[in-house]
Amino acid sequence: MVSDRIEREILVEAPVERVWAALLEPEFWLGEADPTGVEVREGQLLVSEHPDHGGSFPQRIEKIEPNRYLSYRWASGFPNAEPNSDNSTLVEFTLTEEGAATRLRVVESGFAGLAASEEHRRSSYEDNTGGWREVLDELKQKVEK
Repeated sequence: MVSDRIEREILVEAPVERVWAALLEPEFWLGEADPTGVEVREGQLLVSEHPDHGGSFPQRIEKIEPNRYLSYRWASGFPNAEPNSDNSTLVEFTLTEEGAATRLRVVESGFAGLAASEEHRRSSYEDNTGGWREVLDELKQKVEK
């Protein structure tokens, strides 16, 4: 049986506001897509382009609490599909101030409930586990620059 959630956290040597600003940058969400005119807000559907991973990946922003929390749904294992209750996982970012630094925690959950084969769920879980390491490392490097 596939684990249902991925949990990662890092300490970024930067204030919460700077880490939050990096999370809201369109480039963080869109991959190779053109970020012109994109705004990250609740209810917004953002589409990232990743041809090397099979196509486009719509992401629906679920909730925003400035400088503290951001969540979205995406159908990472189903390229080109809009997220719905059968094909998407929930990604949650939580930011916590720790002195002059920020603890950034990401939790992605819902793998066990994907309407797919066990092999597909496992593959999605494994791909995203490695992916979150890369994404958080890149974000940390960018913000601490």
